[in-house]
Amino acid sequence: MSNRLAAAVQSLFERQTLSKPSVWALIIANLYPIIGVIFFDWQTYPLLLFFWTENLVIGFYTVLKMLVASGDNAKPAVKLFTVPFFCLHYGIFTLVHGVFVVALFGSILADDSINAGTLTQQVLDYQLFWGVLALLISHGISFFKNYIGRNEYQQAELTKLMFQPYGRVVILHITIIIGGFLSVFLGSPLVALLFLIILKIVIDIATHLREHRKYRE
Repeated sequence: MSNRLAAAVQSLFERQTLSKPSVWALIIANLYPIIGVIFFDWQTYPLLLFFWTENLVIGFYTVLKMLVASGDNAKPAVKLFTVPFFCLHYGIFTLVHGVFVVALFGSILADDSINAGTLTQQVLDYQLFWGVLALLISHGISFFKNYIGRNEYQQAELTKLMFQPYGRVVILHITIIIGGFLSVFLGSPLVALLFLIILKIVIDIATHLREHRKYRE
């Protein structure tokens, strides 16, 4: 297991990996929370809230991937069912995840009701929309460069696309939330918060490479 982890981390720094525009776009998008932590005194909560907003971006591009897919089972009639179904169950998952983040780390809202409106207001209050825009651009570069440009959409299967976001989101956010608890326990020191961001970048790149490698196998 440790050998596999070491190999995965080593692959992140290979010349071939660092030459990919989509990888650099991902890294640049994640500079936004670093700026927030260093210059705007972000603590654990706004950082985790920003990480949560990426769920929305991933969901948006997953819908686009499903609509564009032209694999064997990607028939219009099938899309008519799977796309709305994905929007429903992934939307519920994302909402519950957001409520979880606010309830555990947003102590200022402990006595308030938490819903989609609350989450939207928190994103606006912390001015996270610029970060969300950066994430949209980052994932957009990957979408057009890899999914469209490398013809991945021709091999894409709707059922796999529908469940693909969950693996990435669950692994990433379980790790991040555990790190968030440790950061809160330590009083949200700068080093701990920066470590969380770096950890997210590493996991992001690893899952990004694995996702697109599958289409070349």
